[in-house]
Amino acid sequence: MQAVNYSIKEWARDDRPREKLMLKGSASLSDSELLAILIREGHRDANAIELAKEILKAGKNDLNVLGRLGVKDLMKIRGIGAAKAITILAALELGRRRQACAALEKPVVTGSKSIAGYLQSLFRDLSHEVFAVVFLNRAHRINHLEVMSEGGITGTVVDTRIVLKKALQEDAVSIILCHNHPSGNMQPSHADIAITQQIKKAAGYLDISVLDHIIVSEAGYYSFADEGLL
Repeated sequence: MQAVNYSIKEWARDDRPREKLMLKGSASLSDSELLAILIREGHRDANAIELAKEILKAGKNDLNVLGRLGVKDLMKIRGIGAAKAITILAALELGRRRQACAALEKPVVTGSKSIAGYLQSLFRDLSHEVFAVVFLNRAHRINHLEVMSEGGITGTVVDTRIVLKKALQEDAVSIILCHNHPSGNMQPSHADIAITQQIKKAAGYLDISVLDHIIVSEAGYYSFADEGLL
């Protein structure tokens, strides 16, 4: 005999995810209950929470892994169409951005550690390389951060002229270069060292200092300044 799959609507009111959140707060909900609120409903053979558990399983029960999945990956799960997949990814992206902002509560850069956590949170889920620049004023406060180029899995190319043009637009006195290594290897390549020296030399003519070049990966970060490469 096939087991009866009760709808969440048939549960006790205090056990339903939405009502539970209203009564006890979002922190009281499990990951699967939070996902169930996002996807709203399951399918004929699984309610929303059971479907949410399938989604978590696809991410190896790790929200960081789940955050790296794409729309097509989620749509392979029975009961997940494009709309639900997009909703899930949007929620995960908001969480990632919140984490990134929390890592940079103080907008004054005092060293590599004070900004590396922010950069790591920002780029940790990317499967391709991006090259970004942090623009700072005279007090080392952050004016702006902008991704200057995006590339493939193994590298990206950045135009020195565009970096310096943006620095002038932002009235930057100093800049911090940064990019990610999706492979997890934090050691700089010859190309990384060469572009750093190229930008540093060109910036010097405009009286703009390159304070650091930080490489981030899920495992941590590498600072050119800390390692004496600037």
